[in-house]
Amino acid sequence: MNKLISALSIYWQALKTPLLRKKILFTLGILIFFRLIAHVPVPGVNLKLLQQFFAQNQILSLINIFSGGTLANFSIAALGLGPYINASVMMQLLALVIPQLAELQKEGEYGRAKINQYTRIATIPIALIQAFSMYGILRSQQIITTFSILPLIGLLFSMLAGTMVMIFLGELINLFGVGNGISMIIFGGIIANLPVSFYQTFAITDLSNSQNVMNLIIYLGLALAIVLGIVFVEEAVLRIPIHYAKRGQSTFLPIKVDTAGVMPIIFAVSLATIPSLIGQFISRYPGAVGIVGSFLTKNFRSDSYIYMIFYFLMVIGFTFFYTSVVFKPKDIAEELRKSGAFIPGIRPGISTENRLRYLTTRVIAIGAVFLGIIAVTPSILQKATGITTLTIGGTSILIMVSVLIELTRKIENVIQSYNYDKLTY
Repeated sequence: MNKLISALSIYWQALKTPLLRKKILFTLGILIFFRLIAHVPVPGVNLKLLQQFFAQNQILSLINIFSGGTLANFSIAALGLGPYINASVMMQLLALVIPQLAELQKEGEYGRAKINQYTRIATIPIALIQAFSMYGILRSQQIITTFSILPLIGLLFSMLAGTMVMIFLGELINLFGVGNGISMIIFGGIIANLPVSFYQTFAITDLSNSQNVMNLIIYLGLALAIVLGIVFVEEAVLRIPIHYAKRGQSTFLPIKVDTAGVMPIIFAVSLATIPSLIGQFISRYPGAVGIVGSFLTKNFRSDSYIYMIFYFLMVIGFTFFYTSVVFKPKDIAEELRKSGAFIPGIRPGISTENRLRYLTTRVIAIGAVFLGIIAVTPSILQKATGITTLTIGGTSILIMVSVLIELTRKIENVIQSYNYDKLTY
């Protein structure tokens, strides 16, 4: 309760701070513009059949949530930020095997700008491939009736343009708004679709049946427990004692249990749905290809145990991977050595690096397993309670809470910096 009051106080102070008020209003304006784009459909699509198809396909419904609700309308932004997220993952993986990219990552602002440029370029072919795959799936269901080449080209490039516009909107938020642009756009899409999810649940559920009411109460209670668990893990920090020999001062190096934040979940969701999409695309072909497609479609549904295990492992893997990108024990050990600092009982240099790696690996493992459990809990609840319309909402809680905590922390930092500048001048 105290943390909730503190968070509300931070947002109230933000609204009274001129700089932050402008940033918040700018971010809201971008999100409103994004929601307008989400309702501009691509021509040649039978929207009524599309909505029925999405109601029966849980994987596509999940993708729709993380595209910001643009896929159900098959708008010009139907692909959402998925291609850009996939391109980002690809660039991070390539940096592990291409020395030139690894060097760029160390060159500060210039290196980040170049990698972002390469990521945007890589987004183009990925978006076109995903757009064509989506076209093939919807065409096989007779939802798209356009077969000629020119309308197809127009459809593919309009979807590509929508993705690039969303990337641009995300970067505008990074530059002039508050929070991480990608996370904020996904967050806006989830918030916009939550009322629909709750309405469908209460409209479909027979509340005269005591068993259904009990299942719904259990589901909502566990959703609240997930929120509390996420907040607890987000605030959990390992404090490594640090001593400065020349100054005679002692402090600590904080290592968050959830160092990677919400990005591993976004990466995992983006990639965990790919097998099912491939399966739906190739299942209509004869022979072995069709058999493989049917297997992927059947076993990578969001309520299948194979998908849950795959998703769980993806979350853990991306948590370790993303943490290795943002937290580098070698660089931290070198900075400590240069500043004359050391961990008590540990020699500077290699020994400090090994100690940091030992501690971070174990701390991050706790956070990774916890995130993985929370990620698959909604699907397990679906099978246990039979409530399907809130399964996506349960998964969305993970991203919403993490984004809100991250946003609150950034706003608090800006407020402190703003107040410090006022005192200085």
